[in-house]
Amino acid sequence: MKAVWFEQNGPAEVMQVGEMPEPEPGPGEVRIKVISSGVNPSDWKRRLGTTSPMAFPRVIPHQDGAGVIDRVGQGVPDSRIGERVWLFESQFGRPFGSAAEYTVQPAGHAVQMPDSITFEQGACLGVPAMTAHRCLFADGPLDGKVVLVPGGAGAVGHYAVQEAKLAGATVISTVSSDHKAAIATAAGADHIINYRSEDVVARIMDITGGEGVDHIAEVDFAGNFPVTSQVLKTNGVVAIYSWGTIQQPPVPLQFRNSNTLVRNVLVYEMPEPAKEAAIADITAWLESGALSHQVGPHFPLEETVAAHLAVEGGAVGNVIVDVGEE
Repeated sequence: MKAVWFEQNGPAEVMQVGEMPEPEPGPGEVRIKVISSGVNPSDWKRRLGTTSPMAFPRVIPHQDGAGVIDRVGQGVPDSRIGERVWLFESQFGRPFGSAAEYTVQPAGHAVQMPDSITFEQGACLGVPAMTAHRCLFADGPLDGKVVLVPGGAGAVGHYAVQEAKLAGATVISTVSSDHKAAIATAAGADHIINYRSEDVVARIMDITGGEGVDHIAEVDFAGNFPVTSQVLKTNGVVAIYSWGTIQQPPVPLQFRNSNTLVRNVLVYEMPEPAKEAAIADITAWLESGALSHQVGPHFPLEETVAAHLAVEGGAVGNVIVDVGEE
């Protein structure tokens, strides 16, 4: 099979394309013919070695993807053959992810998806939609609450806006351009603030009648802390899926209000019940057509280096590597 791999940490150019033996599923596993492979920031950070060193002699990257189950291992019913599935955690604790014509995964990591969902859309779900779910629902219901989603045009933020709205929240999103404002608005955000041209704290307090927000799904905790510290309500929650790249806020954290909860979210280490809850809700939303997907630039498998560079450069939308055909 054709695959992309790297054998040392480093820049995108350490990846190479070539032929590898087709894998066979073991007990409890399924083999997926990969159609689309999704690229996330965590993929290039793992390749670069900033989040984890090489754990295997050879790594096929990418956690997310979508395709068709074509073989099953012992203990997995033959009825799963032919299922259209989306993948999550394909390369977490395993050497071979979805940047290959075939990948073998635990059966539970291949989630059946409705016929209405395309493979490229399915490849957007794993990291972004599950991260958003954990950020939003780890600390109680959101019905009637006000949720702030910085970066509502980003991969996680786009799903967070939608999922919060589906849960009955009022959503405020901050963005940096009119184009991104349009994306967040289309996702369902009730209020949009351009943080480059507006006073974010003043606008949030005006929108909320001086009360602030109940919940924040945070993409840049360090950079946004001057806003967070002022707008988070008493008993509010800030769920952080990225700390940003600038110096962290001063410790101890000082908020305007008390009894605030700071939750660090890493999708790969979510408790299993949280993963199951995310999959159940995402499945229901897909089946009802409630979720839209922000599919971004496409690259052929041979140009996976360019796909990684696009994500590193802040490409808008989920970057997709086109691997095969159904």
